[in-house]
Amino acid sequence: MYDAIPTIVTTFVAIIAKISIFIFLLELVHYTSKSVFDINFTWTTSLLLSSLISLIIGTVVGLRQFRIKRLYAYSTISHVGFILLSLSIHSVESIQAFIFYIIQYSISNLNAFILLISIGYSLYCYVYEDKKEVETKKYTKNEEVVNKYRYQDENTSPIQLIGQLKGYYCINPMMALSLCITLFSFVGVPPLIGFFGKQMILSAALDNGYIFMSLVAILTSVISAVYYLAVIKQIFFEKPSYKLNPVLNDLSLNCVISNGKTIKKKTMLKVNNIVISSSLSVIISILTLIILLFIFIPQE
Repeated sequence: MYDAIPTIVTTFVAIIAKISIFIFLLELVHYTSKSVFDINFTWTTSLLLSSLISLIIGTVVGLRQFRIKRLYAYSTISHVGFILLSLSIHSVESIQAFIFYIIQYSISNLNAFILLISIGYSLYCYVYEDKKEVETKKYTKNEEVVNKYRYQDENTSPIQLIGQLKGYYCINPMMALSLCITLFSFVGVPPLIGFFGKQMILSAALDNGYIFMSLVAILTSVISAVYYLAVIKQIFFEKPSYKLNPVLNDLSLNCVISNGKTIKKKTMLKVNNIVISSSLSVIISILTLIILLFIFIPQE
């Protein structure tokens, strides 16, 4: 579902829907564990099993993905494992960790998807490859798969493949750096906000004797770093696959700035003046700074 719908809709589904479901689960666990009836019922076993399966599947299957939104989806499954682990413990410390993890993951997830949308906008002035080359070039099996899906739903989801981010640092260093910080937050690299979320849950788990689940969570978190680092490698260490659209090379537009009555200034616009909107850049800046600078205000 993540992969088949427009990116802007995926952003809503990935954040709002999950928050409501997890708050419902929190209420369910809280009130059924304090039932007025004398029934010894607990959600611990089922939630722990779900957490274990989520951690393993989200990590292992994510290693095989080449589509960026599908990678985000399996990444989410892995993070759900951490959230379910905190729910199954059901202590004051774990509930605090649960709420904080949802908040920090929502911030990071929102930034990741907005960056994906913005990167798509920023590449409208570029062409990926000459159409004749696509038709005549002999591709390996993997490249054939990439080309098969490259031009699908470009209007609603311009960035669909991890390969489309290749060398993006050379095109827009600031957005590439922001995406790198967000992905490192997903991994749980200190001192980013994602590290504090995982640290709080693991601390609560160890305090309550969940040593095996803590080890699984740490190991899967380390393994999941592989597919995040693969994306970062494509962005920073590969040569860009894009070139400026030849039509725009010599583009220059004579523009007039006026207040409707008098001409205030005459200027010339070139392709370098085409940038993403200020609303997107402000949102990305604020979210990235929260992820990056949380260590200076680590109050819950």
